[in-house]
Amino acid sequence: MTLPNWLSLAALAAATALLWSLRQVVLLMFAGVVLAMAICTLVGILRERRPMPRPTALLVCLLGLLALISLGSAVVVPPFIEEFSVLLQKLPEAARTLMTMAIGSVDWISDSIYGDDALPDLQQLIPDNQSLIPDGSTLANGVSTGLIGLLGLAGNVGNAALRLLFTVAVALMVSVQPHAYKDACIQLVPSFYRRRAHQILLQCGEALSSWMVGVLISSLAVSVLCGLALSLLGVKLVLANALLAGLLNVIPNVGPTISTVFPMAVAILDAPWKAAAVLGAYILIQNLESYLITPSVMHHQVKLLPGLTLGAQFIFTVVFGPIGLLMALPLAVVFQVLIREVLIHDVLDRWKTKRLVA
Repeated sequence: MTLPNWLSLAALAAATALLWSLRQVVLLMFAGVVLAMAICTLVGILRERRPMPRPTALLVCLLGLLALISLGSAVVVPPFIEEFSVLLQKLPEAARTLMTMAIGSVDWISDSIYGDDALPDLQQLIPDNQSLIPDGSTLANGVSTGLIGLLGLAGNVGNAALRLLFTVAVALMVSVQPHAYKDACIQLVPSFYRRRAHQILLQCGEALSSWMVGVLISSLAVSVLCGLALSLLGVKLVLANALLAGLLNVIPNVGPTISTVFPMAVAILDAPWKAAAVLGAYILIQNLESYLITPSVMHHQVKLLPGLTLGAQFIFTVVFGPIGLLMALPLAVVFQVLIREVLIHDVLDRWKTKRLVA
C-alpha cells in the first residue's frame, strides 16, 4: 500500500473511533432527525390537502403539535398518573393472590401423585408469603427507578432536560431546512457517488416516514382495542392500561409482553378467569395488529422480519444502552435500506456481474 492509502485508512480508523466515543450524541442526533422526519411528513400531508407555503405549513404543524401536547398533558396525564399509582398499589395484592394459587396448585398436584401425607405442604414451608412481596410504596419506587433508567434519565434532571432540548433543537433545525442538511450530508460522500447517495437518502426518508405513520396508526388501534376489551371484561383502570398498551406497542416483542402484566394483575383481583380472559384478549389483539392492521396500513413500509427486529433490539441495546432499545426500529429501518442499496445492490451485485463478464 502507498502512503496515501495508509493515511486514508488511518483517517477512517480515527473517524470510527471518534464516532464510537460520541455514539450517545450521534444517537440523540438520529432521534432528532427522526422527529424532524415526522414533522416534515405532517407538513407534506398538510400541503397536499391545503396548498400553502412551506414555512406557513411548518408553523401550523408546530403550533398544532404544541397544542396537542399541552391538551394531552392537561387532560390525559393527570388521570393516567392517578390510575397508574393505584395500579402499582394493587400489584402486590395480585402477586400474593397468584402465589397463593400457585402454592395451592402445587400442593394439589403433589397430593394427587404421592398421597396426602407423602410430602409436606408448601403452605407450611412458606407460612408467610406476604414478606416475599414488596408493598405498594416499595414497588412504586422500584418501578419509578426502572422507568427513569429506561428513559436514560439516570443522571440528574438537568442532564435529562439538556438531552431533550438537544434532540428538539436538532429536530427543529432539520425540519426548517431539510434540503440544506441533506445536501451537507451528501457533500461528505465522494463526488462519483453523490447522485446515488441522494437517491439512498430519499429512500431512507420515505421508509422512516411510512414506518412512523404506520406505527402511529397501529398503536392507536391497539390502544382502542385494548380499551374496548378491558371495558367489556369489566377490568378497572382502563385508561392507564389502554394507553400503556399503545405506547409499548412501539417496542416490538418486548412492549406487548410487558403491557399484559398490569391488566392481568388488576383482573386477577376480581376473578382468576378475568386474568386468563385478558391474556387471551391481548393475544388476539396483537395477532390482529400483526396480521391485519399493520399489513393494511404499512403496505409501503420497509418490511422487517421478526428475527431481524429482535436482533436489532439486542445489538442496539448493547451498543447504545437503554435508549438504543427505544430507537432500535428506526435504526433497523435505515440500516436495512443502506444494506440493501449500498452493500447488496452497489457492491455485491456489481461484483457478481463483473465475475460473470470475466
